[in-house]
Amino acid sequence: MGTKTTLNKKKKILAVVSAVITVAAISAFGIWLWKGIKTNFSSPEEFKVYIDSLGPEKYLIALGIQFLQVVIAFIPGEIVEIGMGAAFGWFVGTLLCLGGVTLASSLIFLLTKTVGKKFVELFVDPGKIDELRFLNSEKKLKRTVFLLYFIPGTPKDLITYFIGLTRMKLVEFSVITTVARIPSVVSSTIGGHSLMERDFLAAILIFIATSAVSLLGIYVYNRILRFKRSRAEKHASSDHEQHD
Repeated sequence: MGTKTTLNKKKKILAVVSAVITVAAISAFGIWLWKGIKTNFSSPEEFKVYIDSLGPEKYLIALGIQFLQVVIAFIPGEIVEIGMGAAFGWFVGTLLCLGGVTLASSLIFLLTKTVGKKFVELFVDPGKIDELRFLNSEKKLKRTVFLLYFIPGTPKDLITYFIGLTRMKLVEFSVITTVARIPSVVSSTIGGHSLMERDFLAAILIFIATSAVSLLGIYVYNRILRFKRSRAEKHASSDHEQHD
């Protein structure tokens, strides 16, 4: 029993160290790349030339940027998606965004499953974790997760850190969340592509529509949280009265 406990502790320590090293390396790479983009991004054309000058490696770099955005969850995903659409076109940009998101989300999911809540707390405020506790007891977990990832404006990358604490399996999580993200990613990459093509009217209309839907999504998300919190409090109060 003691040997098994020690082995589990070593596995968790190794997983945490690996996660920290991975995040640090990707962050350093992202900062280096961002400096290069800031230097060259004085116009859409210059940004496109800069990306093309990177050669075939540009696709791996794009995946790395998207990976970083998910791991460092406070970086707005929409900005990265718009940039991908501008640099690669909406179709390839969408594939790169979804590929990077799926890889990063899967890694986070696996690390959360292995290490547990301690890993989540490295990146997410404990208060935010408490807000999502309802997912653990949600009977229709798959449907709820799809809805949360489908609705624009919800903190998808923060939610990703929590899903590993639920009963959901990796394959289910990857398929559900990737499919649910498609509409919002496509709208952002199309907006970025429109900017590159200097079709500013289309880009503005897309961004206005996306912003409006995102605001609605934030409202719906907050309503869901309040409803779930209220229901949990009622159950807790009812159980307390029964015990009394």
